[in-house]
Amino acid sequence: MKIHKEGKNLLFVLLLLLIAIDAVAYNFIVSQAALWIVIGFSIIIFLLVLQFFRNPTVVVPIDEKHIYAPADGKVVAIERVEANEFISIPSQQISIFMSPVNVHVNRAPVSGKVKLFRYHKGRYLVAWHPKSSSENEQTTMIIQMSNGVEILVRQIAGALARRIKWYVEEGDDVIQGNEFGFIKFGSRVDILIPEDFTITAQIGEKTKAGKTIIATVPN
Repeated sequence: MKIHKEGKNLLFVLLLLLIAIDAVAYNFIVSQAALWIVIGFSIIIFLLVLQFFRNPTVVVPIDEKHIYAPADGKVVAIERVEANEFISIPSQQISIFMSPVNVHVNRAPVSGKVKLFRYHKGRYLVAWHPKSSSENEQTTMIIQMSNGVEILVRQIAGALARRIKWYVEEGDDVIQGNEFGFIKFGSRVDILIPEDFTITAQIGEKTKAGKTIIATVPN
């Protein structure tokens, strides 16, 4: 299992801390049963944090006719969105909630050029809160596809996920399925697509970044 670069330093520090705690327990706890409880608890904590930073290899066939999920998680909302500061026409929004047990790598749903990228400070409402899309800390990225169509992808911090990471800038070319960011622990990713795209995702559906098709591009 590959470990994401965002977790390597944290996991190293956590490992040292847990070893120190176990060493103290070994020297001061007389009860053998209590010592094994402490050691077992340390192992569980380390494994739980470790799984947050899984980074599986994903091979995505480049497919301009389909929109792939940008995140592992569950579809929690599909709704119409009016024009805002970044999009000038009504769009369809698909929201994917990433729980603490999901892989937290974010992948480009389409290939194209990053026409706009913005970081916004904000609140830390739970990721499924209706106002999290507008009020939470987040990034906004607009990708212009080869046919000129633009889609918007938004990383949203949740109550636990207070560190959004991104690896793209305006003007960069992105390839469908390639990593563009990472959100630590629970979070949410929204994708806004034109109204004439056909949404294939359903509320409650489990998604895999770069694997699950969530919409199709019209002919």
